[in-house]
Amino acid sequence: MKSTEENSGLPCSIDEVDYFLSTPQTGAIETLRALEGDILVLGAGGKMGLHLCLLLKRMLSDLNKSNRLYAASRFSSLNSRSVYEENGIEVLTGDFRDSAFVDSLPDCPTVFYLVGAKFGTSDNSELLQQINVEVSARVSERFRNAKIVAFSTGCVYSYVTPDSGGAKEGSEMNPVGEYALSCLERERRFQSASNRFGTSVVLIRLNYSVEFRYGVLLDIGQKVLSGEPVDVTMGYVNLIWQNDALNQIIQTLEIADSPAVPINIAGPDTVAVRELAQRFGKHLGIEPQFQGEEAETMWLSDSSYSQRLFGKPSVELDRMIGWVAAWLRQGGATHGKPTGFEKRDGQF
Repeated sequence: MKSTEENSGLPCSIDEVDYFLSTPQTGAIETLRALEGDILVLGAGGKMGLHLCLLLKRMLSDLNKSNRLYAASRFSSLNSRSVYEENGIEVLTGDFRDSAFVDSLPDCPTVFYLVGAKFGTSDNSELLQQINVEVSARVSERFRNAKIVAFSTGCVYSYVTPDSGGAKEGSEMNPVGEYALSCLERERRFQSASNRFGTSVVLIRLNYSVEFRYGVLLDIGQKVLSGEPVDVTMGYVNLIWQNDALNQIIQTLEIADSPAVPINIAGPDTVAVRELAQRFGKHLGIEPQFQGEEAETMWLSDSSYSQRLFGKPSVELDRMIGWVAAWLRQGGATHGKPTGFEKRDGQF
């Protein structure tokens, strides 16, 4: 009997996607094996939070560890709290702008911070300030005695040229747009807490995580499939499969320190958007259409540091493209949230 991938081009059945995206890898397992105490995931209700929680829970179960795992969120967007509860994850529901809710959260020695606002904020700078800056300041002080893995973005860097190899952790940070500026301010709040209290922090500069239902590859594949032109202005990207990103992010617990440690979690290659569209065209049997011209600079990240620590991601680009193309051919559901990766003004 042929495997699912041989039959459909997918590595799993459509109803097993969340399980597949939360598959543990050896490095993360060893990190969690040594972890003591309970784990708190803040902002767990978003597109990466569910899979991070499922991944952590699977590893805790496989290792026969009794650490409690908490997922805190409003649970008002992608995922309902029942999905977490059904998998033995303890759910805490509330708004992080509410100081009483933040104060009520359990003291845990390990905290993953995924709270953030991005989409729909182009005309709402107040929301960016509240969520990305003020909440991070409050939470970093509240959990000053924990080890914190704080999600950030490669958008905190200045634009670079494709031949630069991407921005390194020590590169210039002069980001474009209010969203990126708020993310830089979010990092600064965690850095400040780390310096003041000696909090061990690692800052995850992610660029770009993709899966079947969300991400740059889906955006490009959908355009090709529908016959819409693909905008190549932001001409090159980095791409990492979400499961690889999450497994590496768990391993960053080993390097969290004071002062806070930044690390790029990104794909190893600088890939042309035009080439990606052409490769989707071959999978889908459609000639891609294009608009715009490649700009000289864009957001790109150099992930050589994380590769030295954790190795290269396990899922290569060809396989990612094939999986997303197969998902589109089968009419798989999506999160309905375009990334806006092609926007050069940083307004989302």
